[in-house]
Amino acid sequence: MCRWIWCPLLLLPLLLLLVMTEVEAQVENRVIFLPGTFQNVSVSQNETVQAIVSRIPPEVAFITLQFHTQHHNATLSYTRVPDLGLSLTAVDSGLLSALQPGQSALSMFLSSLDGDPVAGTGVILPYTSTDPVPGACNTEFNLDIDPNVYIHYNLYETTIRFAPANLGYERGEDPPACDESIEPSTRWRLQYDIYQYFLPENDLSERSLFRSIQDVADVRGMTQNGRRVMTLFSTDKSTAVFNSIPGQGVIYSVVVRDPVQNTSASYVPVHTYACSFTSTLDGCQTLGKISTKVFFTIIGLAGLFICFFGHRFFKIELFCMGFSFATFFFFVLITRTTQLQYDICLALSAVIGVVGGVLLVMSWWRFGSVMACIVVVGLMLGFLLASTIFFTPLGDLDLFRRSDAVFWVTFCCIMVIVPLFFVRWPREGNIITCGVVGAYAVVLAINAYIYTSLSYITLNILKRFLNNNFSSVFTDVPFQTIDYAMITVWVVLGVGGIVLQLYRERSRPFFPPSPYLMWLQERERRKTNVLDPSHHFPPLPNRILARARQLTKRNESAGEHTPLLL
Repeated sequence: MCRWIWCPLLLLPLLLLLVMTEVEAQVENRVIFLPGTFQNVSVSQNETVQAIVSRIPPEVAFITLQFHTQHHNATLSYTRVPDLGLSLTAVDSGLLSALQPGQSALSMFLSSLDGDPVAGTGVILPYTSTDPVPGACNTEFNLDIDPNVYIHYNLYETTIRFAPANLGYERGEDPPACDESIEPSTRWRLQYDIYQYFLPENDLSERSLFRSIQDVADVRGMTQNGRRVMTLFSTDKSTAVFNSIPGQGVIYSVVVRDPVQNTSASYVPVHTYACSFTSTLDGCQTLGKISTKVFFTIIGLAGLFICFFGHRFFKIELFCMGFSFATFFFFVLITRTTQLQYDICLALSAVIGVVGGVLLVMSWWRFGSVMACIVVVGLMLGFLLASTIFFTPLGDLDLFRRSDAVFWVTFCCIMVIVPLFFVRWPREGNIITCGVVGAYAVVLAINAYIYTSLSYITLNILKRFLNNNFSSVFTDVPFQTIDYAMITVWVVLGVGGIVLQLYRERSRPFFPPSPYLMWLQERERRKTNVLDPSHHFPPLPNRILARARQLTKRNESAGEHTPLLL
C-alpha cells in the first residue's frame, strides 16, 4: 500500500519540472513591445512568436505593428494560426488594431511559413482619434484594414500601391463611412505624400537596412530623412511608379495627412533592391553580367584613348563614334522586335556596331567629307547633353512624364542643335566631343564594377526607348559620395583631355586629309610631271604582273650557247 502512496509523490517533482519547462518555453516565445520602441525579433523554424503590446495610453485610439526583414518572408497575424483576411505574409508587413475602451494591451503573432528562420526588426506606432487611419477604406487587398504598401518591380520600373485611408475616430465608435459622399467632412479631404529614401550605395547589408528602417518608420523620421516625391489626393489613383535601380536599396512610404485636423499617420514602409537575393544567376550579390563587364571595359579603354588622343587619331575616333551610334540604335531595335536573350542582343549589336564604325571611317576615306562625319560626332554629344538635362529634376516634370511626344520632340531638338555649332567651329567641337564622351565612357566602365548613379544618364533614355510605359516613371536616383567622386573623375578627365588636345593641335591642320583624295592627287601629279622619278616607274599592276612572270619563268642553265668565232 505504501508503494502506491509513494509513487505519485515521486512523480510529482517530475510533473512540476515539465510544467515549468513548458511555461518557460512560452515565455521565450514572447516579445514585449513598447509603443515607439524598436525590437529585434528572431523567429526560429516552425516557431510562432507572440508579440505583446503593453502599457498602451488611454488616449491612443489605434496602433500599427510593423515587422521588417531583408529578404525572407514573415507572417504577421491577429491569431496564433494564420488565416486569410487575418494575416499578411511579406518582407515588410504590418497590421492595424483599433482599440476598445479601457484596453491597454493586445497580442499579435509572428511566424515563418516558409520554414526558414527569420530575423527582423519591429515597432509599434500609436495614433490618436484625430489621426487618419491608414488603409481603413480598403477594397482591394485581403485585410479589412490594410496599412501596408505593396510593391512590384521589373527591370524598368517599380510600382507601389496602397489602400485609401479614413478619418480617425474614438475608441468604441463606428468608423466613418468611406464612400457615402465626397464632402470635406469625409475621408475625401485626405492627402497622401509619397516619400522615397535611398539606402547607402553598394551596401546590401542587413544592418544598414534595419538602421534605415528605424530612421524612417514613423511620420517624423520619414519627413526629416526622406524625400517627398509627389502628393496624391483622394480623387487620384493610389499608385505611384518609379525607376528601377537594380542593386540599390530604396525605402518607399506613404504619409496620409488630414489638412483640417493638421494630423498625419504613416503607412508601413516597404523596401526593395530591384533584384533577388535568392537567385543564383544575376542576383543582388552577382548583379553584373560578365558580358556587360567585358563590353564596358573595352568601351572604357577606348573612351580613355579618345579623351586624350581622339582628334590626333581621327580614323580611330570615327570608328568609335560610329560603333557607339550603331550599337545603341540596333540594340534598341533588336530588343524591341525580337525575344532574344540579353547576351545575344548585346553580341549582335556589337557586331553591327563594328560594321557601323567601319562604314563611317570608309565614308570619310572615300569621299573626304569632314562635315558629314562631324555631324555624326555632334549628334553623339547632343545625345549625351539631352540625356544629362533630362537626368536632372527637369525630367520629372509632368509635362514630360505625361506626354511622350513632348519629351521626344524636346529631346531631339536639344540633340540636333549641338551639331549646328560644329559647322562654325568643327575642330573645337570635335575635341570637346572627344573629351566629354570619352570621359563618360570611362565612368560607364567603372559602373560595371562599382555602382554609380551617373550611368542612369543614358540608361533612363534606353529604358524609355524599350518600355512604352516608362514615361510615367519617376526617374529619381540617389546622389551619394561615390556619385560626387564619379562627377569629379568625369570633369577632370574631360577638361584634361580637351585642354591637352587643343594645345597639341593648335599649329596643325584642322583635320587630316582624306587618304583616297591624296592618292588621286598623287596619281595625277605622277602622270603630268615627267621630271618626277616616280613617273618612270611602271604602274603597280604592271609591276605585280612582271614580278609574277619572273617567279614562274624557267631558269636557263649558265653556259655558252653561241658558236666560237674562228
